[in-house]
Parts: sequence; C-alpha cells; structure tokens
Amino acid sequence: MTSVDVAMLVVAGVLVVVAGLFSAVEAALTSFSKARAEEMAAEGRSGATRVLKVLEDPPRYLNTALFLRMFFEVTAIVLVAVVLLDIVEQVRGRDVLETTDRWWSVAITVLVMLVVSFVIIGVGPRTVGRQHSETVALFSAGPLRLITAVLGPVPQFLIVVGNMVTPGRGFSEGPFASEAELRELVDLAEASSVIESRERAMIHSVFELGDTIVREVMVPRTDVVFIEHGKTLRQAMSLALRSGYSRIPVVGENLDDIVGFAYLKDITKRVFDKHAAETTERVESVMRPVLYVPDSKPVDDLLREMQARRRHIAVVVDEYGGTAGLVTIEDVLEEIVGEITDEYDEATVEVQHLASGSIRVSSRYPVDDLEELCGIAVEDDDVDTVGGLMAKHLGRVPIPGSEVEVHGMRFEAEAPTGRRNRIGTVLITVLEPATEFEPDQPTESHA
Repeated sequence: MTSVDVAMLVVAGVLVVVAGLFSAVEAALTSFSKARAEEMAAEGRSGATRVLKVLEDPPRYLNTALFLRMFFEVTAIVLVAVVLLDIVEQVRGRDVLETTDRWWSVAITVLVMLVVSFVIIGVGPRTVGRQHSETVALFSAGPLRLITAVLGPVPQFLIVVGNMVTPGRGFSEGPFASEAELRELVDLAEASSVIESRERAMIHSVFELGDTIVREVMVPRTDVVFIEHGKTLRQAMSLALRSGYSRIPVVGENLDDIVGFAYLKDITKRVFDKHAAETTERVESVMRPVLYVPDSKPVDDLLREMQARRRHIAVVVDEYGGTAGLVTIEDVLEEIVGEITDEYDEATVEVQHLASGSIRVSSRYPVDDLEELCGIAVEDDDVDTVGGLMAKHLGRVPIPGSEVEVHGMRFEAEAPTGRRNRIGTVLITVLEPATEFEPDQPTESHA
C-alpha cells in the first residue's frame, strides 16, 4: 500500500464522518418542532433564531443536508474502491487486472462500505440526532444555512431533474421528509403496535385537514333553521326549544341576507331580566354579529380563525355571495375525531305501526319504500328520504311539530335527534280517500 493509498483511505474516513454528521443533522431537524424553537428563541438561547429560520422552510435545508450526505458518502465509497483495486493490483503484481480480480475488489468494497454506511452514517448518527435533537439543531443551523446559500439552487435543480425522469407529478420540494413519509411512519407505528388504529386514523385526519375545504364539512343551506329579524323574543325562544338549536341565524329579506345570530342564552337572559321583553322586543335587539367565510377556505385556517376570534359558528358564502350553509367548530373537530354523538343519538329506528293507525319511521326512510309500507307510490326524483320530502314541500327544514300533506299521506315531524338536532322520526298517516289535500300546499303546525 502506497502513501497515496493511505491518504485516500484517510480522506474516505473523514468523508464518512462528515456524512454521518449530516445524517445526524437531518434526523435532528426532522424530529425538532417549530414550537420548541420558538420557545428557545423567546428564552434567548444562542442559535435558536437560526433554528427557527431553518424550520420555517424545512424542505430547503433538509434537501441540502441530504445532498451533502450522499455526496460525501458516494465519494468515500469511490475512494475505497480505487484503493482496493490498487492493493489487489500490487498483490497480484500485474499492470492489468483480470476480470475476476476486479469483481473481488468490487465485492469487498460493497461489503465493507455497506457495514460502514449502515452503522457510521445511518444508525449511529441518526440515533444521536434524535436523542440530542436540540443540541444538534442549535449547532448545525448556522452552518447549514450558510452552505445552503453557497450551493444556491443546486439541490432544487436536481429535484426537478428527478421529477422529470420519475413517473407521476413528483414532489416540488423533494420526497425527503415529506408529508407522505410522515404518513408512512404513522402506518409503521401502528403496524408495530406503538399506536392504536384509532390514533393512526386521527393523525391521518389531521394531515387531511389542510386539504379539506369548508364546503365539505358545512351544514348545507337546505338544513339551516333560521328566524326572521322581526320575530319577537318569545317566537325565537320557541323556535330554539323546538328545533334544539341554541344559535339560530337571523335573516333580513331572505336566507342570503343573514344579519346576525340569536343565541338562546342571550334571549333567556333578556327575558329573565325583563319578562315583558318576550313579546315587546324583537330578536334583532339581542342578535350577535356574523362571521362570514368563503366555502373554499381550508378547514385548518378556519379553525384557527374561529379560535382567534372566539366564534363558535360562521356563515359560509359561495362565490356569488349567497349563503351556502353554516359551519361550527364541532363540524371541524368531527373531521379529526370522527362523528360526535351524544345521548340523543339513537340506533336505526325500526318501522312501528301504532294503534292509532299511524306509522312511525326514521326521517331517513327511503321514499321509494313508501309504496310497500303504505300502499302509495311516491315518484319524486328530487328527494330520497321522508325527511327530504317534508323539507321540499315545506320550503324549509322541518322541526318537531311540522306537518305536510302530500301524495295522500300526512307527514308529522317528531323530536330531533343527534348533535345536529335533525328530525329523528316522522309519523305517517294515510289519509282517507274523501280527505281533500293539496300536494303543493303543505301545512305546518308551528308558528
């Protein structure tokens, strides 16, 4: 072995160590939270500001760390291969190596560098980086920012080239430490029994929250219970008690003109303080201001805005400025934790034939099955359920006590169920042939 070979092996060893350092940096920054960096910056820790700058754009700096790690690792492997070829040549005493000698040199290089890369560049540094992420991040943030500035767009350019030769759209910021990788880690954690399946589903829901828009989680316009601004406090309280909603939108000319929200707490307090107010004051005197949000707004942004502004409910408007529906904080939370149920939620309602001759069914009972149940065929392509049929002919969301006579039957809405206070059951009464009814003139028992 010549002095040149020794020097090349020393350089290769140094490169392996440097590659390991960048591997530790990558692991530390991946596991370091921005919230912790903000805390350290507030405490005045040295280097915390630089760490915070790095975490504001992590893909850019993580790609630099990965690029340099691979550069030093590959260079070390090449140097070791050259040295081994030179050693074999000296041992054999030949100017030109045979094919067998070359393959033996390659095999030895692969085995040696595989172990070195796995232990010294892979396992060891990454373990140190995760265990001491705070220390590693503080010391590495400054040099990493400087190197990134020197390299400029080189890592990003290579990512673009990689996306060009890869099927599919690829990742604009590189596939390293991406959301997809984090999702895979969550799946692996579940497979290893580190977390439960419900926890995995919840974590995935958090990832999907930023890709979900308000339109997908809102209560649609057709399900909105509202009250006119000229109604009295007594009428507003009656509607709140019968519908089960504690926050009711107050409209001006129509549902596209929501001027405020009437809170049952405010109405109750006003009536308690002054009993005469329930008939002399109008609902507009106690209504609260409205928070309007576009239907295309990301749900995670909506949640932050509602928390900052301390609003529980908001009006969703479409691109034309009309009311598309309502959205509450519970609607957003359901996207993370799943459907929120309470003591009012019941199992599927079975069909009940009452002694009075009426039939009690779920509001979700299919309209197409009414012929088999009542002997009357209902053909309506606009609705699928009994509740939808009532809402169509009433022109508004049915509440307990609402009645409508259509297709030779009387439909009466019963008590609401669930957190959304939707109508749970409907009483169906088949009208006598002599009974006159107007299919397009529904009746409603509530004022």
